[in-house]
Amino acid sequence: MMEYEVFKEVVMGKFKDYLPEEFRDNELVQREVFKVNRKLDSLSMNMNSEGKNISPSIYINDMYEEYRASEDLDMTLRNTAEVFVKAMNQSKEIKEKLNLDDVEDKIIFQLINTEQNKEFLETVPNRPFKDLSIIYRCMMEDVPDGTCSAVVTNGLAETLGLSEEELFNRAKENTVRICPPEVKTMNEVIEEILVRDFIDLGMPEEDVKEMVHQTVLNEGMSDKTSLYVMTNSKRMFGANAILFEDQLYSLAEKLDSDLYIMPSSIHEVIAVSTDIGNPEELAAMVSEINASEVALEDRLSNQVYHYDKNLRTVSLATDTPNKSLGEDIAKASMSATFDVAR
Repeated sequence: MMEYEVFKEVVMGKFKDYLPEEFRDNELVQREVFKVNRKLDSLSMNMNSEGKNISPSIYINDMYEEYRASEDLDMTLRNTAEVFVKAMNQSKEIKEKLNLDDVEDKIIFQLINTEQNKEFLETVPNRPFKDLSIIYRCMMEDVPDGTCSAVVTNGLAETLGLSEEELFNRAKENTVRICPPEVKTMNEVIEEILVRDFIDLGMPEEDVKEMVHQTVLNEGMSDKTSLYVMTNSKRMFGANAILFEDQLYSLAEKLDSDLYIMPSSIHEVIAVSTDIGNPEELAAMVSEINASEVALEDRLSNQVYHYDKNLRTVSLATDTPNKSLGEDIAKASMSATFDVAR
């Protein structure tokens, strides 16, 4: 099996052979890029276009993980080429719809880990929040496989003529409108997942809902002892719920207590009453789950936060020495992202 550096060279030499004829005259570009929690080798194509150029990037790191799992270079290159062509077609559609005049209305918050992203943070507008940093994303068009979004880089912010303060104020308004917040008990979330899975298997919806509701929710848990999942309707970048103090206050009022907040991932946080939790034990659990269950690019923090209901403030409840989120390359599914190149 090829080592990674050899694999990279082979990909650069062979990849265009797997693309349709219309793409083969264009130059392949390989470069190191900083993404959330990771430094990756991206592979894109210079289309020699003028003006706005939205180019899909494929990550050679992800290709290598597929190659290691299958030990089949031909299949890896073929699968990647299919993903790349699909992304190219989607990028053309997005380019036609892209309108810088309405980008300001699509900017939202995202939280990432500061320690893990020092180099990445140099490339984007940001502001600190505890051991995290607030960055900004532009939520673009919905596509068949999900929602397309792009990080607001220093270059894009300059093109838009927006300072970090202006980005923050726009994101504060846009985030709750574009991604309405949701707070549900863990049991309710499990129920939704099970219902969806059983319905996908062909079982009648009403029968499934009744069965799952009786099985999952009839456990005698009170509001005070429940875990609460805080995210948003899109289930994307929902950990920014911790930035909206009114949501935290509503839950704390319901539980009549302060909250401990566990960063489940960049997409959600889990809140629990301080009456039933110990922050150091919760932090140890978060760290263990991060290392074993959460893909590196989705990890947020190994710390636990405290929300004070009376002061209406968020602070760090722990300061564990394990601040790094890990150097391993997560085994993520191969995907394409869109970068606004200028």
